[in-house]
Amino acid sequence: MKNVAVIGAGTMGNGIAHTFAQSNYKVNLIDISQASLDRGMATISKNLDRMVAKEKISEADKQNTLNNITTYTNLEEGVASVGLVVEAATENLDLKLKIFKDLDTFCAADTILASNTSSISITKIASVTSRPELVIGMHFMNPVPIMKLVEIIKGYSTSQETYTIVKELSEKLHKVPVEVNDYPGFVANRILMPMINEAIETLYNGVAGVKEIDTVMMLGMAHPMGPLALADFIGLDVCLSILNVMYDGFKNPKYAPCPLLVNMVMAGKLGAKSGEGFYDYSENRKAEAVAKMFQ
Repeated sequence: MKNVAVIGAGTMGNGIAHTFAQSNYKVNLIDISQASLDRGMATISKNLDRMVAKEKISEADKQNTLNNITTYTNLEEGVASVGLVVEAATENLDLKLKIFKDLDTFCAADTILASNTSSISITKIASVTSRPELVIGMHFMNPVPIMKLVEIIKGYSTSQETYTIVKELSEKLHKVPVEVNDYPGFVANRILMPMINEAIETLYNGVAGVKEIDTVMMLGMAHPMGPLALADFIGLDVCLSILNVMYDGFKNPKYAPCPLLVNMVMAGKLGAKSGEGFYDYSENRKAEAVAKMFQ
């Protein structure tokens, strides 16, 4: 299990690759786009630079971490001879099902297949493979190198052996694994997303402004970041996707996305990654915000 593959070089994928590589695992980082891989590696390098500047790691540690990562644009080549694959692609069911079908074909019979999905059923993902006992959820939190929690989601057929291996692996990454059952949104997002959605509803109904809502939650509830700022950093499209999964899964109107959120996503206002969400993100402001998260 010293060789792992991570699928997706975006925010979560590069963070997961960074975390494994920093713990001296050999990581194959896979994306269909070389440009995405280059951006992902640049992000990892910048985040490591911040850690060096804070004297949390040495320059040698940084170079060793980067040397532990190899990039691939070919999925079959990237997952050859690994003991674990962590899928961190876009939160889209059809895409994830296709990836797991391909992984089932390309990977060795004993390779564990994990998904970083934040809401989609592990049981459903496992159903398209011939190894449902080896399919599991590993839901990391953003920013991955900093946040300690990993939700470990057992599908209906996930074996206890698979769970134990992934739990112990998470601990070797200096994370705190928490076992949760396979229901829409799991624990983190089942609680978080309705709060974010309610904050958006509060704005939509004109109760208060963006900064005012976030200030109330930070100063009144001791949250380190307001819910609207947090939504921006998660990605408003991701928030919408998770809410839709929960709404479809539970058929409960309390999970229905606020119309304002729907409209913002349709307009391309996705938060920090698009440059605008509830807040405006120039390159400098975005860089400052990310740097703060790594302090």
